[in-house]
Amino acid sequence: MGKGRLEAFSDGVIAIIITIMVLELKVPHEPTLAALAELLPIFLSYVLSFVYIGIYWNNHHHMLHLARSVNGRILWANLHLLFWLSLVPFVTAWMGENHLATIPVALYGVVMDLSGLAYYILSRVLIAHLGHDSELAIAVGSDRKGIMSLVIYTAGIVLAFFNTWIAFALYVVVALMWFIPDRRIENTVTK
Repeated sequence: MGKGRLEAFSDGVIAIIITIMVLELKVPHEPTLAALAELLPIFLSYVLSFVYIGIYWNNHHHMLHLARSVNGRILWANLHLLFWLSLVPFVTAWMGENHLATIPVALYGVVMDLSGLAYYILSRVLIAHLGHDSELAIAVGSDRKGIMSLVIYTAGIVLAFFNTWIAFALYVVVALMWFIPDRRIENTVTK
């Protein structure tokens, strides 16, 4: 089957996720910088999550660009990814509202870790469908960057119980690793 519906559905879900996140941002009730400063953890959480959703959307787009068709396994793998991404607004709000408290920061890491794992699974299912000699398979290779991301997320989850700012910093490191679209795939797409 064609990939158009999968891409359109995924784009719609991702747009809704971003909309839900922005609706969680509340305006301070006082017109002071102090009132605005109290919202800093909420804003930082939002910015990090917005960047993550943007990274997933961008890389998802590039990865699917290399596919001509999809099958049922790909549809389910994609839904698996979208499920974990749909939890991002919840953990983002919980982490920000609780000023980066231990359990919300750890759970944020769990959702990011499982989102990363779901993306990895989607890429592997796509490669199995397209063939191990496909452009996507060659571009992704062993996916050391994806595996390293999962390791860093897991370290962040554990470290959240000792220092939430270090855990948050590790989540930022992963976002920075992926901020520029995956060059392996982007280079293949632009050929």
